[in-house]
Amino acid sequence: MGGRRHSLVAVGVVAVFALTACTGGAEAARDPKASSAPPAPAPKDVAATTPLALTVTPETGKKDLPVSTEIGLKLAGGTVKTVTLRDAKGGSVAGELRADGSAWVPAKPLKHKQQYAATVTAAGPDGATTTATTSFTTMAEPARRTGTGLYLFDDHTYGVAMPVVAEFSPGIKKKDRATVQKRMFVRTDPPQPGTWSWTSSGTQAYYRAPKYWQPGTRLDVRIAVGGLPTGGGRYGDQDRSATSKIGRSFVMKVENKTKKMTVLQDDKVVRTMPVSLGKPSTPSSSGTMVVMDKHTSTVFDTTDTDGANGYKMTIDYAQRLTWSGQYIHSAPWSVGAQGHRNVSHGCVNVSPSNARWLFDHTLIGDPITVHGTGDKLVQGNGWTAWDLSWENFAKGSALPVPSNLG
Repeated sequence: MGGRRHSLVAVGVVAVFALTACTGGAEAARDPKASSAPPAPAPKDVAATTPLALTVTPETGKKDLPVSTEIGLKLAGGTVKTVTLRDAKGGSVAGELRADGSAWVPAKPLKHKQQYAATVTAAGPDGATTTATTSFTTMAEPARRTGTGLYLFDDHTYGVAMPVVAEFSPGIKKKDRATVQKRMFVRTDPPQPGTWSWTSSGTQAYYRAPKYWQPGTRLDVRIAVGGLPTGGGRYGDQDRSATSKIGRSFVMKVENKTKKMTVLQDDKVVRTMPVSLGKPSTPSSSGTMVVMDKHTSTVFDTTDTDGANGYKMTIDYAQRLTWSGQYIHSAPWSVGAQGHRNVSHGCVNVSPSNARWLFDHTLIGDPITVHGTGDKLVQGNGWTAWDLSWENFAKGSALPVPSNLG
C-alpha cells in the first residue's frame, strides 16, 4: 500500500480534475479505487535530453515537524512511480500525489512525536530508475489550536447552489490563507471547475463553481488542516471530510413587482405562487440566497432584540435564508396580502398550502433569488457565495485563479 500503484491511479484522477485543482482543490487522497489514465509522459524530445534527477523533502533528520507534513518532490527527466511512507513500527501510511506532482500528501494527519521514513522511486523514459529517501520526526501535541467546521455531511443530498462551506475559529489571517487553502481539497464528479473564496474575517471560506452544480454531481471534500500551522502559533484541530451528492435542479425566483414566486425544477416551471415580502420598515433582501436550514415548526422570538416592539410566535414550514432571520415560511395571517402588498418583517410569506409544498420539495442548498426590493443582500448574511459574480467571487481566493476558469 503506502502509495504504490493506487497512488499513480489517483494521480490520473487528479489530472482529469486539473481545472478544479486551480487552488489546490482536487489533489487530496480521497478515492484510491477511482480509475483513470495515468498522467501523460513528458514530450520525448524533453525527456530524452533531461537527466533523471530526484530530490525529496523534508531533509533527513528534521525534527518537530507538523503532523500535516507532506513529502515534497523535485523531479526532472521522468515520472514518480512509487511513494512509500512508513512509521516507526513499519506500518504503511496511505496518501496521494498532488495534481502538479510537487508533493505527496498523507491521507490523514500523521501521529505526534513519531518517526517516519519515506522512499520515493522515479523512472525515466528509457526505464532507468532512481530512488530517494528521507526520515523525520513529528512534533508534540500543540498547545493552541484553530477550531474547524464543514457544512457538509456524508451521504446527504443537497441543492444545486450548495456551496462547500469551511469554518475556522479564530479566523485565518490573510497572510496565512494561502497555506490553509492549499490543504482544502474538493473533487467533483462529473468534473467541474471551481475555487475557494474567503470572507473578510477569514472565519469562513466558500467553494463553488462558475455556475450551479450539475444535478447528480458527487462532491468529495477534505479540509486537511489537522495539525497544519494556521498562523499565530496555532494548528488546525483536525481533518474534516464528507462525500455528498447534488440532487435535481430546483430554483425559486421571487419578483417584488409582481409579488410572485416562480419555481423551476430541471429548468421547467412547476409552480407559481403569490408572496408577501418585507414591509418598508423591514424590507426583504434582494439577491441570491440558499436554503440553509428547515424546520416543520419553530418559534420566532424578537423580544430580546426589539423589546416592546418585538413578537413571539410559532411558525410552520420555516426555511432559513439568512443569519439575520429571513425565511420562507407559512403565513396564514397574510394570505390576503400575498400577491398584493408587502407586510412581513423581511421574510417571504406564502400560504400554508404553498409553504407545505415548498417544504416537501426543497433541499438544503436550493437557491432563491429575490428581485426588486431595493435592499441589497449583505455579503456573509447567509451562504451568499452565489450572490457574487464569478469574477468577484474568485477575487476572494488566496491562491491564483486562472482567468479562463469561468
